[in-house]
Amino acid sequence: MMERAAIRARGAQLRALFEAEGAQVVETGILQPAEVLLDLYGEDIRARAYVTSDALRGEQMLRPDFTVPVVQMHMAYGAEPARYTYAGEVFRRQEDDADRANEYIQVGYEVFDRENPVDADAEVFTLIRRALGDAPLRAATGDIGVLMAAVDGLQTTDARKAALRRHIWRPRRFRALIDRYAGRAPVPPARAALLSVSDPFDGLPPEIGVRSQAEVAARVAALRADAEAAPLAERDVLLLDAILSVRESLPNAIEHLRDIAVDLPAIDPAVERVAARMRALEKRGVDVERLDFEASYGRTSMEYYDGFVFGFYAENRADLPAVATGGRYDALTRVLGQGAEIPAVGGVIRPGLLLELEGSK
Repeated sequence: MMERAAIRARGAQLRALFEAEGAQVVETGILQPAEVLLDLYGEDIRARAYVTSDALRGEQMLRPDFTVPVVQMHMAYGAEPARYTYAGEVFRRQEDDADRANEYIQVGYEVFDRENPVDADAEVFTLIRRALGDAPLRAATGDIGVLMAAVDGLQTTDARKAALRRHIWRPRRFRALIDRYAGRAPVPPARAALLSVSDPFDGLPPEIGVRSQAEVAARVAALRADAEAAPLAERDVLLLDAILSVRESLPNAIEHLRDIAVDLPAIDPAVERVAARMRALEKRGVDVERLDFEASYGRTSMEYYDGFVFGFYAENRADLPAVATGGRYDALTRVLGQGAEIPAVGGVIRPGLLLELEGSK
């Protein structure tokens, strides 16, 4: 096993590189208030984080990543523009693979700058790539914003669009919703039985549980409205499938997405942002002809990415997780900014994995 001191030293080197690029070094607490993370991600976060409790502070989580506390810090006290770097442990529960680390060092670089977001995307990507040196890594990129724009352009109810947006980061749930909204999947028997009665409260015992009768009634009304909504058009489903299947070199992917935008104009602004980012990457020396773009990439990451996403993977070690990942999270600054917001993008490196690859060369 790699010595912890060596990993810390490599992490310090990476952080020093980011600091030399103008980033301010920041520290965050290892224990984070669980309430913020639960509000952002729902109860699903419990399956991925270590949760504990404090008699005075309530539920706490061992830091699952740095981005949320760094955004909180910047929105409360930061000046504009700002660049930050950090290094320290993060903690992730592993229930399916005992060989995957549940605690590891993470080094990051975050940019808060509203002047030119696509150039900031290119800055973070190229700086992370430079920090990785000549390790044998493959880069993957994507843009969650294209799929979000496609959902917004669907001919369906606002409630259905909101549900689809909420589950973009849960591919199986997203597909199940599409199939249900398109009439491809039958209504679950329990829901059909509930909607078949005129008064679902008739003959029920007094209220129990934490939800009031009014809350349950509102939920039943929402289910009735959904049942009465027209199904998604087959054309819209096919267009979504076409977007999700895009996986090509970046220039070819842009042309493919532009073809789709002819039939789904709602995605055109998002596609043009991808094109502008490609030009920014070219200016910074990236060979975009050899850069992969996957429209569905990033959908199983933390749910704060809402635009550009990227990752670097070991070419000959499929058993390893991503050595570095990153992306844009503008919406997170709105959620945590209490009325303020700022475009933001960042990336993280796992120095332990990088050392492992460097040692095997």
